[in-house]
Amino acid sequence: MSDAAAPDPVSRAVEGMRAAVLDTLFAQSAVGLHVLDTRLRVVRANTLSGAVPDERLVGRHFTEAYHLEEPDNAERILRKVLDSGVAVHDWVIRGRPADSTGRSRSIRVSVYRLNDADGRTLGLLATVVDIDEQEKARIRAACLTAVRTRVGRSLDVAATCEGLVEAVVPAFADLAVVEVVDDVLRGSDPMPGPLEPDVPMLRAAVRGLGADEYRSGLVGEMRRLPDRTPYALAASDLKPRLVQIDARTPWLEADPDSARLVEATRAHSLIVVPLKLHGTVLGLASLFRCRGTEPFEENDLPPALTAAAHVALSIDNARRYARDHAIASMVQRRLLPQNNGGGIAVETAHVLLPGRNSGCWFDTIGLSGARTALIVGNVEAPGLQAAITMGQLRTVIHALAGLDLEPDEVLARLADTAGRLADERAALPPGDWLHNQPPTATCMYAVYDPFSRTCTVARSGHPSPVLVTPDGTTTALDVPDGPPLFSTDTSPFAAAAFELDEGSVLAFLTGTLPTDGDSADQVRQALARPGRNLQDLCDDVVYNLPAEACPEGAMLLLARTGVVPPDRVATWELAHDRTTPAISRTLVRDRLDGWGVDEATTDATELIVSELITNAVRYGTPPLQLRLILDRTLICEVHDSSRVSPHLRHARTVDEGGRGLFIVSRLAAHWGTRYSSDGKVMWTEQELPSGRDDPSVAGDF
Repeated sequence: MSDAAAPDPVSRAVEGMRAAVLDTLFAQSAVGLHVLDTRLRVVRANTLSGAVPDERLVGRHFTEAYHLEEPDNAERILRKVLDSGVAVHDWVIRGRPADSTGRSRSIRVSVYRLNDADGRTLGLLATVVDIDEQEKARIRAACLTAVRTRVGRSLDVAATCEGLVEAVVPAFADLAVVEVVDDVLRGSDPMPGPLEPDVPMLRAAVRGLGADEYRSGLVGEMRRLPDRTPYALAASDLKPRLVQIDARTPWLEADPDSARLVEATRAHSLIVVPLKLHGTVLGLASLFRCRGTEPFEENDLPPALTAAAHVALSIDNARRYARDHAIASMVQRRLLPQNNGGGIAVETAHVLLPGRNSGCWFDTIGLSGARTALIVGNVEAPGLQAAITMGQLRTVIHALAGLDLEPDEVLARLADTAGRLADERAALPPGDWLHNQPPTATCMYAVYDPFSRTCTVARSGHPSPVLVTPDGTTTALDVPDGPPLFSTDTSPFAAAAFELDEGSVLAFLTGTLPTDGDSADQVRQALARPGRNLQDLCDDVVYNLPAEACPEGAMLLLARTGVVPPDRVATWELAHDRTTPAISRTLVRDRLDGWGVDEATTDATELIVSELITNAVRYGTPPLQLRLILDRTLICEVHDSSRVSPHLRHARTVDEGGRGLFIVSRLAAHWGTRYSSDGKVMWTEQELPSGRDDPSVAGDF
C-alpha cells in the first residue's frame, strides 16, 4: 500500500520543474511579479526596480505597495478581476514602490486570477512593467501630433498661439504662455537676428492650471523682456532654456510679473523656447510645470524645439497674410468711390464690412438726363488679386456707363472684358500661381430714371435687389440672372424694369449677406423703415447680422428714389422749322435768369442750345423737345425722333459748316448722345460756378 501511495517519479519531476520555473521567474524576470491573496495583499513579489526588498512588500495591500495615485479605482479593477476571472491587460497607472524616494512613475499592469485544481479562487497574479520613459516618449509624440493638428489651421496669429497652448496643456506642461513681437502681430517684417531688449512683446495666449483667474490680465498685455532672465537670454542667443525654479531663484527679482505668475501657479520648472524662423525671433513660448508634476528634463527640449519651429512657421504665414490683407484692404479702399455720387433725385448710403479676400465694391455714377447708375459687385480671389480685379472691373464699368448703354448691354460688354482678362491669365507661364486660375466675380447694374420713376436692372450671378416701399413692405425684385463674370457660360443677359413709388428704397447687397433664413428676416426687418436716415438703415442691417456672418466681407448700398423737383426742370415742345433756334435761345435765357445762373454760363448755354437745335432741325425728324435740368451741373437735352447722330468734325479753314459740335464740345464739360426706342437725345453738362453746385441752394434761383 505504501509503495502504491508514493508519488510517481514523473510527477515529482513535474512538480520540481514547476517550482524551478516559478523560482527562476521571480528571481530573474525583468517584469515585476506579484502574487496577491483574495484580500489583495502581496504574498510573494519580485519588485519592479529592486529599490525595495521583496520582503518589504509582502503583507501590504497592492495599492499601498505602490502608492498608487488612484487607489480606489485600482482596487475596484482588482476586485473585478477577482470576481469575474476576466484578466486585465496593459493597464497603465501612476505610482511608485513603497518606501522608495522620487516621484510617481508610469507602470503597466496586467492582472490574472489564480485558481486551484478544483476551480477555487486563490488570489491574483499581477505583472508590473516600468514604462515611465516609454510613456514620456508617447506623451511627447502625442503632444507634437497635437501641435501639428491644431496649429496652422488659421491664418490668424492669435488663433495660432491659442492652438499651441491648447496642444501642450495639460499633457506636456501645466501652464503655457506665448508672447509675440508686436510688429509681427501688425504684419510687419521683423528685424533679423537676436531680439533687441526694448522690443515690445504681446502676450497672445495663456493656458494652464491655476492661471484662469490671471488670464484676463495676462492675455493682451504688452511688455519688454527684463534683462538677465531666461526670456531675454533665449531671445538673445536663440537657444532654449531649461530652468528649475524655487523661492530663491535670483532672476525672479528682475521680473516681478513672472514672479507673481510662478507664485500663483506654484511652478517649479520652466522651458523657454524662442519662436524663430531663418534666424529671426518672432516670439517666445514659456512652458511651466507646477506642483505635483515631474520637472522638465533634457529629453523634453527636442520636442519643445520642434513644436516651436512649427508654430514659428505658422505665425510667419499668418503674419504674411495679415500684411497682404492690410495691403489689399488699403488698395480696395482707395479704389472705392470716396463720395456718394447720387444725383438730384437719388439719395444713397453704403456700408462696407471688411473680410478675408474681400473684393466687394459699389458705384453710384451720374448719367445724362439726371439718371443714376447704381452698381454693386463682388470679386472672389485671394488677397491683393481681389482688389486688383475689382479695380479693373470698376474702370471698365465707368467707361461703359459713359456710353449710355442699357444695363444688359453694359454687363455683356463687361463679361467680354472679363473673358479677355481670363485669357491673359491663362497665357501666363505655368509656374505662375495665377496660371489658369481666373477669379470669380458677380455684378449688378441698375439705372434709375427720375422722370419715369423707372429702375432698370440687370445682374450677372448677383443676388437680386430688395425693394422697400414707402409703407415698409420689403420685396426681392424678380430680375433675370445672367452668368457670373469670368465664367465660360455665354448665355445672354436680360434686364427688368420696375416703376417705383417716390420715396422707395432699393437695397443692393453682395452674395455674402444672408438672403434666407432667420438672419435674412432680421435684415429685412431692419430695412422695413424706409423713412429713416439711409446711413442709419445701413448700420441697423449690420447690427442685426450674426457675429459669424460675412467672414469674406460684404457690401450694402441703399438708394432712396425720388423725382426731379418741378422748379429744377424746364421742358419745351418745339416746332421743327428754321425759326426754332432763335426761339429756343430766348426760352433758355429767360429760364436761366429765373434760376439765377451767371451771365457767362447763360451765354454759353444759349450757344450750345442754338447749335443742338440747329442740328436737330437740319438732320433730325420731329417731334422736337428741349429740356433744361438744374442739378449739381446744368444739363441741356435736345430730343428728336431720328436715330442718326451727328459726329464731331474738325472743319478746315475754308469750310462753311461743320463747327457746331466742336463749339459744343469746347463749351460743355461733357456731352454725348443717348438712344431710346423713340429716337435720340443730344445732351450736354456744364459746370456751375462755385457756390451754385449744391442742390440745397436751388430755392435761391
